Amino acid sequence: MLDTKNVATEIFWEIFSNQDRQKIEEFKKYMDKFAVNFNLYKDGNFIERSLPFDVIPRIIDSKEFDKLDKGLSQRIKALNLFLEDLYTHKKILKDKIIPEEFIYQAKGYLKQLEGISPSKKIRTHINGIDLVKDTVSNEWVILEDNLRVPSGASYPLSIRDTYRKLYPEFFENLKIKPIKGYSSILENSMNYVNCGGINVVLTPGRFNSAYYEHAYLAKNIGANLVRNNELTVENKVLYFKNYDGRKIKVGAVYRRLDDEFLDPKYFNEESLIGVPGIMEAYLAGNVAIMNAPGNGVADDKGIYYFVPKMIKYYLGEEPILSNAPTYLPYFEKDRKYIFDNIEKLVIKDVAEAGGYGVMFGHSMSKIQLDDLKTIITASPRRFIAQELIEFYDEECYLNNEIVPRKADFRAYVVMADEPKVWQCGLTRYAMEAGNYLVNSSQGGGFKDTWVMEA
Repeated sequence: MLDTKNVATEIFWEIFSNQDRQKIEEFKKYMDKFAVNFNLYKDGNFIERSLPFDVIPRIIDSKEFDKLDKGLSQRIKALNLFLEDLYTHKKILKDKIIPEEFIYQAKGYLKQLEGISPSKKIRTHINGIDLVKDTVSNEWVILEDNLRVPSGASYPLSIRDTYRKLYPEFFENLKIKPIKGYSSILENSMNYVNCGGINVVLTPGRFNSAYYEHAYLAKNIGANLVRNNELTVENKVLYFKNYDGRKIKVGAVYRRLDDEFLDPKYFNEESLIGVPGIMEAYLAGNVAIMNAPGNGVADDKGIYYFVPKMIKYYLGEEPILSNAPTYLPYFEKDRKYIFDNIEKLVIKDVAEAGGYGVMFGHSMSKIQLDDLKTIITASPRRFIAQELIEFYDEECYLNNEIVPRKADFRAYVVMADEPKVWQCGLTRYAMEAGNYLVNSSQGGGFKDTWVMEA
């Protein structure tokens, strides 16, 4: 089902219908030339591939986006306060808003970081919030929060550059919000928490799925793109080893690797991509790490259930944006509802990401559902269940025809003294008709998102 009530979209189609379709092939060649890649590991093999993209943008009316802006800012404020409280005073646990055992069983909770407060008390520096627009309520619904190492911001930046070159008439005739400011927003966030020194982007290297983005963002924010062997720690201070032999102090690290691999002296000792001693520098207050280690607890899909309560608890406000209707088998009442309605629900493993660990009840056999109930009964903390939201399709140009495909929207919120919502985002779409999994790691494509005045 398509969202046909968008006046801004109608204006776009009036112009697009008069375009030469040959330009679409030019578009693809241009994007391939500049290697917009999202690499995959499949069956133990590394697959370097161009990320599928679509020339038809998603269009969000600027007035509609204003509500998203307010709701996303509110959510990130609450999540940052939650993480700071959780690792320091734990008031939300003492007041029994969230069960203690629910936190301590979370895979992403790092007990060894208790009592540590990062630079400026900012933990949620760069955030990707995934939403869909519900066809029933016609409202945006939040599906999950990504507060560890969210990727994807470089892709709409790349496709927008190409669009402006090949289709300048859209930007001459339509009131499309500019997006180049993302680099400045990101740089400002790094400078805000910087502990004295240069900014760097720490990458695992070219075999990482989002290496294209690491290089793109480092270049655009004026930061050094570095591998672990280019950094060293001395006396709890992090340095960049310059090509001429000089050591330059690092004040902020935008890391693009998970906590587990960040420091082999502190986390996984077998990590070959981390920086030995970087956590000592961080704990001493000599360097900012973005996003803060330990944020994984807030990415836990079980903790997602409690975010509306966090907003009320920390901000004294009602949530502006809603979660998808969610049930926790951890609670007996919810577990009974899940088992009675499992055929129509979506079951998710709380520790998985990227579209993995998602099971649709309607596509499973009775034997599979019975087995799943047994697993849930044995490990209720491991799962959540959600109502299947019939979210809007977006029109996509695939195989020389325009077809509807399921699409979500990842919004980016960057935190400094206040949250800043980027007036763009990553729209991801499924390549196959009827598929609800749109993640890039599941083979989905992406398109630009235009925030536009009608």
